[in-house]
Amino acid sequence: MVKSIIKGAGHYVPENTVTNNDLAQRMTTSDEWITERTGIKERHHRKNRNDAEETTAFLGFKAAEMALKNAGMTARDLDYIVFATLSPDYYFPGCGVLVQEMLGCDTIGALDVRNQCSGFVYAMSVANAFIKSGTYRNILVIGAEIHSFGLDFSDEGRGVSVIFGDGAGAVILSATKDETAGDILSVNMHAEGKYADDLCTKFPGSKYGWSDRMRLEPGAVTNHEVYPVMNGNFVFKHAVTRFPETMMEALNAAGKTIDDLDLFIPHQANLRIAQFVQQKMGLPDDKVFNNIQKYGNTTAASIPLALSEAIAAGKVQRGDLVLLSAFGSGFTWGSVLFEY
Repeated sequence: MVKSIIKGAGHYVPENTVTNNDLAQRMTTSDEWITERTGIKERHHRKNRNDAEETTAFLGFKAAEMALKNAGMTARDLDYIVFATLSPDYYFPGCGVLVQEMLGCDTIGALDVRNQCSGFVYAMSVANAFIKSGTYRNILVIGAEIHSFGLDFSDEGRGVSVIFGDGAGAVILSATKDETAGDILSVNMHAEGKYADDLCTKFPGSKYGWSDRMRLEPGAVTNHEVYPVMNGNFVFKHAVTRFPETMMEALNAAGKTIDDLDLFIPHQANLRIAQFVQQKMGLPDDKVFNNIQKYGNTTAASIPLALSEAIAAGKVQRGDLVLLSAFGSGFTWGSVLFEY
């Protein structure tokens, strides 16, 4: 039986650190206000908001380099790329092909996944299916984001803009028949599109006739349409419901219990959500990994970034049972349960 094993992980963030006090110089907010509501103390933003070189694909490329090194592999060993992001370098093409070129991977396939906060979970589910079917043997799975270029750093946008950061994470998912090796034991993915408008960015979608409005009605496109909007309390209530559901679905499918878990890595959306879910599931602090305090919400990058950090810190050892779960825009949610 073919198994899917994580052979290596990596992460990368821009050098520029932005603290809550830094944001307080740009909008009416404070370290206390942000910390109390989100748990975030700082995040990383690329230094130049309009940088044409430090892009989402570049961050993903740097995380991929680290993942390949940790796996003892080169880019030539890869068969396929799955790239999850909501902030691609171009409207099209996607970032997958850009990383393929940066790595020098010949003509291997490259797929982009647009599932926002759940993007990495969805991407891992897709890659696992390719591995288990025998289609590919070594797949690079990336989650990367540059949020800082598209946030409203004014009092109007502060409720959203203080949350997000830039960063990337990557794993190498490989096929093996080694009976002693780990494996992806279960995956699940869900969606509820009727709540799309409760967490979204409308521009530059095709729904509202952007080009004609911008050409014929200067100033007609509003900040509410250009920048991300979020119904925060509504999202929170749904997240703390869906997280336990998808977690238990993953565990039950593999014949495991919550007590079997060695580590739970939630999507880093809000520390309050993670703590609420942790308490509801009865997980001790040493079985939950959070790093939102340092990076903010990096959407599709948050889980692989946290996973890479946890592995590097020795919090994940070979043979450990690890659960990744996410909830976000769409609404979409899901989990990946694996033995590392």
